[in-house]
Amino acid sequence: MRKVAAVFGGTGFIGRQVVQRLAREDWQVRVCARRPPTAALLYTMGRVAQVATLAADLTRDADVARAVEGAEVVVNTVGILHGDFRRVQAEGPARLGRLAAAAGVGRLVHISAIGADVGSASAYARSKAEGEAGLRAAFPDATILRPSIVFGEGDGFFGRFAPMAAWLPFMPVIEGGTRFQPVFVGDVADAVLAALHDPATAGRTFELGGPRAWTFRELLAFILKETRRERRLVNIPTGLAALQARLAELLPNPPLTRDQLLLLQRDNVPDPAMPGLAELGITPKAVEAIVPPLLTRFRPGGGRRLRGG
Repeated sequence: MRKVAAVFGGTGFIGRQVVQRLAREDWQVRVCARRPPTAALLYTMGRVAQVATLAADLTRDADVARAVEGAEVVVNTVGILHGDFRRVQAEGPARLGRLAAAAGVGRLVHISAIGADVGSASAYARSKAEGEAGLRAAFPDATILRPSIVFGEGDGFFGRFAPMAAWLPFMPVIEGGTRFQPVFVGDVADAVLAALHDPATAGRTFELGGPRAWTFRELLAFILKETRRERRLVNIPTGLAALQARLAELLPNPPLTRDQLLLLQRDNVPDPAMPGLAELGITPKAVEAIVPPLLTRFRPGGGRRLRGG
């Protein structure tokens, strides 16, 4: 019988990469999501019938129990930037750990985030820490991976700010001195597989970052350079940003929330005392090596060479 892996959030940015790697290793993969896509969208992830979708809401016991039944490994990539943090990011991992343990799952890998802290002013960061604690209590051998901001095709960072560079007359900078250590989505997915393969990672937490720390301002300047947009970087006072975030929260998908503004006030880089990609045998890929081709379409003319240019 083929070995079974359940991936929660398997239709998401990180989850899709994990599903593809599991399929390559001949796992029978259950892609667990609240609103799974049609099977046609998953054909390229594996052979016919190797990857299956399953409607599973991480906030519902019955859904989670059905998803983990018979699975040898479980991976949780579910995360939100706004919404009910407690139900999804605090209670969800604890529920998953409890039901995975009851189902006899052998290995569980959970994607958390750098900055997870029960004492944080940010509800997002508190919920991440509470989720880790609840998971550990229920499934002590779970491996927890905390990435910095994750980049790659379809990411929520470069993919968000590059369009702004194309249509705004200036690039707004909020908390420009905050440091990040962007990590490639492929490296995060490789870290998941490395953790599943290595029993020594059980019960441990790893913080994942790329080869270089960047300030927020440096990353925005990099986007402007690669999109060939001559825009001024304009500092936005925190008070004004908070007002804008309050108004943005009226939108169904706000570009900035007050909670995200709190996150921007703390560096988002791995703790050098924590194990990371090196301990998992992974050499991180640099932003400069991956991102420029992804930003070409945001250049004037969509990156096409214009006649006479």
